[in-house]
Amino acid sequence: MNIKTLFLCTFLCFLNCSKNDDLNNCIQSLPLNYITDLNNPQLLNALVPGGFAELPGGSKGILLMNVNGNEFVAYDKLCPVNDCDTPMTFERGIVLKCQCDLSEYGVGKGIGGAPQTTGFVCPAIEYSVKKNGTVLRITNF
Repeated sequence: MNIKTLFLCTFLCFLNCSKNDDLNNCIQSLPLNYITDLNNPQLLNALVPGGFAELPGGSKGILLMNVNGNEFVAYDKLCPVNDCDTPMTFERGIVLKCQCDLSEYGVGKGIGGAPQTTGFVCPAIEYSVKKNGTVLRITNF
């Protein structure tokens, strides 16, 4: 391998690297161990695919979504920038919206709370949801 090729490969590697300093400032997870039952009337709307329920717990409340009848995802309603006293609101069935800076975060299976607003890098906090019969256990991963 000649020196020019080695230099070019090294340069391209550095060029493709991006800083993750902004992600290091994100809230990675919050401790949570919340157990609820699908027979709870508060979860009536979450019994159908695409349905959701808002639960107490977490930092500012929890959004629980039914993905397909058997799988669920959950997100904390804390604004990822963590400078807002107001919980995020669930809008249009697809995003959590921070009322302080109007930033939006995608929700659903495989989306992971990704920011949908330009200039924001921190995702919404997603929790793990395990279903055992009618019992749901919502925890930080």
